[in-house]
Amino acid sequence: MPKRTDIKSVLVIGAGPIIIGQACEFDYSGTQSCKVLKSEGYKVILVNSNPATIMTDPEFSDVTYIEPILPEIVEKIIIKEKPDAILPTMGGQTALNCAMKLADTGALDKYNVELIGINRETIKKAEDRELFCRSMDKIGLKYPKSIIIKSHEQIKEALAYIGLPAIIR
Repeated sequence: MPKRTDIKSVLVIGAGPIIIGQACEFDYSGTQSCKVLKSEGYKVILVNSNPATIMTDPEFSDVTYIEPILPEIVEKIIIKEKPDAILPTMGGQTALNCAMKLADTGALDKYNVELIGINRETIKKAEDRELFCRSMDKIGLKYPKSIIIKSHEQIKEALAYIGLPAIIR
């Protein structure tokens, strides 16, 4: 992919505190992303709520904010830093949720910040179980049996269809 010359600065959203089974891989991938973006000449602005992560080491970004990863706080950083783009894919669910809120409220459009690394439609497809299943069916990709239930009464029906082991959310 050719270098984007229309983008000068990128706001990278980190994963926040490391929770068992989540965020450690995002710390590594986020750190690598910051290194690559800097080496390509982009100004890297990082927001991460975890000061203990390697990602917040000063060598990996031009500007680092140790702040809660909340849309209203990230919007203030956008106002101050004026990034051309925002990269949420290196921050896991926390960063994706924050970016979606910023997009849904119009903040990204208002401040002319481009969502890079993923688009809103893809995030929605990945988050919405029905859309995800339909997308997988459309391309013929197999996935674990699943069913959407809306009440406790439907649990037995779901278990009869899926069998055990099962994950119920």
